[in-house]
Amino acid sequence: MNTACIDRLRELAESITTLSLSHLQPATRAKLHRNDLSVNAYPTEFGGLVYVGSPPHRTPVETDLALIAGLSSNAGIEWLFFDAEGPVVDGLPVFDSEQSTP
Repeated sequence: MNTACIDRLRELAESITTLSLSHLQPATRAKLHRNDLSVNAYPTEFGGLVYVGSPPHRTPVETDLALIAGLSSNAGIEWLFFDAEGPVVDGLPVFDSEQSTP
């Protein structure tokens, strides 16, 4: 077994957390779906992967995503995976998919 390779892979690993898509406002969800967020994102059929970095690579323009990115950075999380069936996190805002945004 190549332990040096394994150790290096561990050094390069980045943390990820899964969150409910309901933590994003409908407008932000639409931007994620269109791959039009202000930060690096990778849409999926039911949500998407968003890179926030730790320290942050860039602060999202979308206020709902900026809040989550800031908290994630403090937790040392680099990637956020938003999924329609992801867990709801107490303390984070939850938005109805039909809720309008200004």
